[in-house]
Amino acid sequence: MAKNTLPSRFRKVDVDEFDENKFVEEHDEATEQPGPDTGEVDNLIRQYPMAAVVAFHVALRNPPINSKNPVIKEKAQAVVLRVLTSFKSSDIEPAVKSLDSNGIDLLMKYVYKGFEKPSENSSAVLLQWHEKLTVTVITRKGKSVNEL
Repeated sequence: MAKNTLPSRFRKVDVDEFDENKFVEEHDEATEQPGPDTGEVDNLIRQYPMAAVVAFHVALRNPPINSKNPVIKEKAQAVVLRVLTSFKSSDIEPAVKSLDSNGIDLLMKYVYKGFEKPSENSSAVLLQWHEKLTVTVITRKGKSVNEL
């Protein structure tokens, strides 16, 4: 009698488990990022000249990037927009320069999102932020090219 020498491991795999029509997304609320802390940001905005940059960084600290919940994303957008509109024109450039490249990318996303739903006076403020972000990116790229 012949002995089966072929591996039978393939028979133990449940192919229905990999069927894309049966895919169920795991939604874990504990790992979902809640966005920036609204209360903390509001307190910092009230102390404007002293804590403006701190409020700026707190607003950008917990972005709901992977969240599928539109309410959380809109809340985070509103908090960031409130911080951006609280800045004076002369304070924008130092705040932008305090960001790393990931922070600049994130802020640019918030600026473009703000352009989608303009409110009173927000477009003018967002254009100022966009200008400073663009100049900062070009300046940083220019330095890195010149260093080569």
